[in-house]
Amino acid sequence: MRHFFGLLLGVVVAAALLVGGGWASQEAVRGAAQSIDPVKDGRVLLAIGVMALVGVLLGLILVGRVSPLATFIPSMALLAWTVVYVLDVSRAVSLAPTGPSIQQELVQAGRGMLTLLSTGVYGLIGVALFIPVLMPSRWAGRQRDDDQEEYEETLGY
Repeated sequence: MRHFFGLLLGVVVAAALLVGGGWASQEAVRGAAQSIDPVKDGRVLLAIGVMALVGVLLGLILVGRVSPLATFIPSMALLAWTVVYVLDVSRAVSLAPTGPSIQQELVQAGRGMLTLLSTGVYGLIGVALFIPVLMPSRWAGRQRDDDQEEYEETLGY
C-alpha cells in the first residue's frame, strides 16, 4: 500500500515540477526581463511563491521516508524528456503544451518547461530525484514493534 501511495505522490510531484515549475519560471523570467519589482506585481510574487512550494515539495520527498516511487516517477519523466531533447530537439519541443488552441496559462507553463528543459535544469532535477531510488533502505518498510515483542516472547522473557 505504501508503494501505491508513493506512485500517486510521484504523479503529483511530476505535475508540480512540470506545470508549476514551468509556469513559475516563465513568469519569473518575464519579471526579470522587464525589471518588475515583485512587490508591485502580484504575478511575479506568486511565481516566486510557487517556486518555493515546488522546492519544499521536492525537498520533502527527497529526504522523507516515503516510497521510492514518489521520486522514481518524476525522475523518469524528467530524464526521459531530457534524453529525447538530446536526441531530437524538435520532437522534445513538440511534447510541450504550446499550441494556439490551449489555454494561455498552460501555454506559458509550456514555454517555461522548454526553458527548463533546454537549460538542463530538468536533467539535473531528474538525477537528484533518481538517487533515492538506489538506496535499499527506501524500499524496505519500517520495522514494527510487533516483531520485537514476538521475539522476546519466544525467548521466555
